[in-house]
Amino acid sequence: MRKAAAPQWELLEHAVPRDLFRAEVEAWARRIGVRPREVRIRALKRKWASCSSRGCLTFDEALLRQPAAFRREVIVHELLHLKVPNHGRLFKVLLKAYLQMQ
Repeated sequence: MRKAAAPQWELLEHAVPRDLFRAEVEAWARRIGVRPREVRIRALKRKWASCSSRGCLTFDEALLRQPAAFRREVIVHELLHLKVPNHGRLFKVLLKAYLQMQ
């Protein structure tokens, strides 16, 4: 996902520690039925996250300071790429369905 401009200030209640973020990713992976090879958290310049063809997910560390709903959207988006490698109709339908589940 392309990164939008970060807000000038961040609400403290939106921040989560790395281990909690990883737990969110693992929970969604189980729900979607995928198993990423590796989950990385590091500084990214232009994207919130990426998914490699080998199944490695990388998330921008700034995502840990974003609202839970936005984090969920990015997590589900990247995990779905382990099932559907493009942004076609099937990907969009699955993304919408999973995000409505919460």
